[in-house]
Amino acid sequence: MPSRLIAIVDDEEAVRDSLLDLLEVSGYSVVTFASAAEFLQFPQIPDINCLVLDISMPGMSGIDISKELGRRNIAIPVVFMTGHAQQSLINEAKRTGICLLKPFVGAELRTAIEKAMNG
Repeated sequence: MPSRLIAIVDDEEAVRDSLLDLLEVSGYSVVTFASAAEFLQFPQIPDINCLVLDISMPGMSGIDISKELGRRNIAIPVVFMTGHAQQSLINEAKRTGICLLKPFVGAELRTAIEKAMNG
């Protein structure tokens, strides 16, 4: 069985790199993107099994990315993450997906991804 493809969109390179390492060691295939614009140009978006999105990014937020995918009729399970979003944004994220508060441990992310994909 091929590994599941996880996409990470976060403007912080250190976060992308650490999550990439964590998820690859856990057996996932992973692609990372520094911005919403970069992600939305990715031709294999329909092949993604789960999307890990930072809520607060310059330009388009993680919530905006999720809404854009909905407008494109693309349904991908989402795990949002944030270290400093307003409570109203966290609540909105929880309505459409799972939301983790940074910092979190690897097991929390793996559990959230599996829950999102199976849930």
